[in-house]
Amino acid sequence: MPVYTGARKRTKDMANHNQEKGIKRVYNAALYSVAGIRATFQTEAAFRQELMLCVILIPLAFWVGSTAVERALLIASCLLVLITELLNSSIEAVVDRIGAERNELSGKAKDIGSAAVFISLWTAGIVWALIGYERLMNLGV
Repeated sequence: MPVYTGARKRTKDMANHNQEKGIKRVYNAALYSVAGIRATFQTEAAFRQELMLCVILIPLAFWVGSTAVERALLIASCLLVLITELLNSSIEAVVDRIGAERNELSGKAKDIGSAAVFISLWTAGIVWALIGYERLMNLGV
């Protein structure tokens, strides 16, 4: 498993890394977020696959959705999958950090994270199917 070398390694004093105020704090938070996305992209095949799917589906949402609300639902359902995958990956990273030995609670945590991703994928599929079906019916297909 690759070693994480994200933005936080640049912080001299981890205990005080959030002590900045104002725009500097927002800037640092953005750097940490980009580092987290980059680390997930580099280490998680599922995240890469879901991201590529979003790259295709988000522009398609502007054609499939007839209204701003439909477009927002289509796009939000894609982003929900990415958010859930990021959270699942963070849970897996923490569990793996704790130890490599088998543990019932570690397995349970990973399974629950996986279930959250599964539900988010189903949610996105349902949203796309319902709105897509309505779009097809309006086209007379």
